[in-house]
Amino acid sequence: MNAQDIMTRDVVTVTPDTPVPAIVRLLLARGISGVPVVDAEQKVVGLVSEGDLLRRAELGTEKRRGSWLSFFTGSSTLASDFVRAHGTLASDVMTRNVICIDVATPLPEIADLMEEKKIKRVPVLDNGRLVGLVSRANLLRAFASRLETADATAPATDAAIRERLLDALAHQSWSRRTENSVVVTHGVVHLWGLVGTPEESRALQLAAAEIPGVTAVQNHTIILSEEPYPIFPGSFGS
Repeated sequence: MNAQDIMTRDVVTVTPDTPVPAIVRLLLARGISGVPVVDAEQKVVGLVSEGDLLRRAELGTEKRRGSWLSFFTGSSTLASDFVRAHGTLASDVMTRNVICIDVATPLPEIADLMEEKKIKRVPVLDNGRLVGLVSRANLLRAFASRLETADATAPATDAAIRERLLDALAHQSWSRRTENSVVVTHGVVHLWGLVGTPEESRALQLAAAEIPGVTAVQNHTIILSEEPYPIFPGSFGS
């Protein structure tokens, strides 16, 4: 899936000349936390989010620096802070270096970008023009849709389930499964063997549960990081 498959197409926007009070009312009325700023050609020139409106003179929250710190802060930065706190237009308070994506950007790349840049939304462009917006909520809706349309085909055979699980585990760097560690009986996956951590054990269980046709997962793995080490009954002769 790509950005164009999940994006919100009817994007609420403002212009650089939109008054700040109007932006505040718009955010509250629409229940959104940010809005792109576009020019006459629908090109994104900025973005105003709740974070851009936190430091306001009206709230008494504008940045305040002591005289000593102000002495070492450039006049340009101080002036910029003043404009953000007292500005009356979108162009005064907006974030200008906006991170955007293309309509064909795959979902994994979008998720990586949001996580890396710590952003909640990203404008979607087509030939440089704004055509949509992808937010974290859009990703959650896509996740919910996948749950609703999960593979509903007839259960696979035990051999097919086992083969597919082993293939999936072979592509996971954390997995050290051998063929003898996985047994499938009547759609129930039994996991055996040693694992290093509880997280590895849980990851195996989740990987097995994702395979179409699996009806249950029985996790018999032994976690080496736990003390005392679990021991199978009868492991030692009497």
